[in-house]
Amino acid sequence: MIQVAVMGYGTVGSGVVEVIEKNKDEINKKSGEEINIKYILDLRDFPGDPYENKVVHDVEMILNDPEVKIICETMGGLKPAYDFTKRALLGGKSVCTSNKELVATHGPELIQIAHENKCNYLFEASVGGGIPIIRPLNYSLTAEKIDAVTGILNGTTNYILSKMEKEGADFEDVLKEAQEKGYAERNPEADVEGYDACRKIAILSSLMCGKNVKYQDIDTEGITKITATDFVYARAMRKTIKLLAQSREVDGKFYAMVAPFMISMSHPLSMVNDVFNAVCIHGNMLGDSMYYGRGAGKLPTASAVVSDVVDCARHIGKVIMCFWEGEDVVLTPNDEASRRFFVRVPAENEKKALHIFGQARVIEADVPGEFAFVTEAMPEKEFKEKAGEAGAISWIRVEEE
Repeated sequence: MIQVAVMGYGTVGSGVVEVIEKNKDEINKKSGEEINIKYILDLRDFPGDPYENKVVHDVEMILNDPEVKIICETMGGLKPAYDFTKRALLGGKSVCTSNKELVATHGPELIQIAHENKCNYLFEASVGGGIPIIRPLNYSLTAEKIDAVTGILNGTTNYILSKMEKEGADFEDVLKEAQEKGYAERNPEADVEGYDACRKIAILSSLMCGKNVKYQDIDTEGITKITATDFVYARAMRKTIKLLAQSREVDGKFYAMVAPFMISMSHPLSMVNDVFNAVCIHGNMLGDSMYYGRGAGKLPTASAVVSDVVDCARHIGKVIMCFWEGEDVVLTPNDEASRRFFVRVPAENEKKALHIFGQARVIEADVPGEFAFVTEAMPEKEFKEKAGEAGAISWIRVEEE
C-alpha cells in the first residue's frame, strides 16, 4: 500500500480525494499497488465531510511520517507551498502539483532536488487542467525538435471572447456575467491581463527548450482592450480573436508572448470556445499536433494530479526524467518579430495611414467613422512607430495561417 497526503482541501484538493476514492479500482490497477489517502492538510475543519477523520492541521505529521511516499500539493501560491514542497522532496517524498505559480517560479530547482533525492516533482495539472500536455512533451515527443508551442491556456478569457463574438457584447458586460457564473474571480486581473496564461506558457516553453524561461521576461497583454467592434471586423475578415500564448524558435532566436491575435476560421484554435483550452505543438519531424480539453475545473484538474500520483507510484525510488535545466533562456525582444497587424484609424486618417503603411488590405465592415486595414508583415517596433503616426484607434496582431 502506498500512502498519499493531500495538502490543501479546496476545490482541486477535494477533487483529488474524490477522483482517488471514486476510481480506486482503476487507479490501483494502473499503479500496481493500492493507493490510500492517509492525511489531508488544511487550516480548517470539515465537520460532516466523509474524510474529516483524515484532516490534519500540522504539516509536520505529513513530512515526518515515513509511510507517506507521495504528496499532492493543491494549496496554490508560493507561501507556504514552496517551503512544504522543498522539505518533502528533500525527505524523498514525491510531490504532484497543480500549482502553476510555484512551478513557473521554482520548477528547475524543485526538479533537481527531487532527482537528487530519488523522488519526483510532477506538474501535469499546472497547465491546461485535465489536458495531457506536460507528459507528451516529456515522453511522447522526445524524438522531436519542438520549435513552436501555441495555445489557448486560460478558460476565463476564452469564455469572455467567445461570448463577445457570439452575442456582440462588450467586455465589461461579459466579464460581469462570467463572474456571476463562477468562471471569473472577483478580482479577474490574473486572467484578463494574461498573467495566468503567461505562467503556463513559461512552463511549456521551458520544457520545449530544456532550459528555464522566466515568466517575468515574457511580453504579456490581456483582453481588456478588445471591443465588440473588433469582432465586427473579424467577422468581415472570416476571422476570430483569441488570447494566444506562444513561444517559438526561429534561426536560433527564442520568442515568447501572450496577446490577443486575429486568427483565421481555418486555424484549429478558432474552434476552441467557451472554457475549453487547447495547445498546438510543432515538431520538426511530426509537424503539427493538437491537445484539447477542459483547461480548468475541479475534476479535470484533479484527474491530472492523480495521473501524476499513478506515475509516481510506478516509480517509487526511481527518477522520471524531466529536461528543464536552471540556466535562463535569453528571449529575443518581440520588437524584432515580424508579423501583420489589423489596424483601425479615424475615417479622416485614411489617406495618411495608407501613405505611412504603403501596401495594405482594406477591410470593409460598415463601421461608421472608421477606416480599417491589415498591414504587410513588418517588425513590431516599426509597426508601433507607424501606428502612432497614423493615429490608430486600436490594433490587433494577425496570426499567420
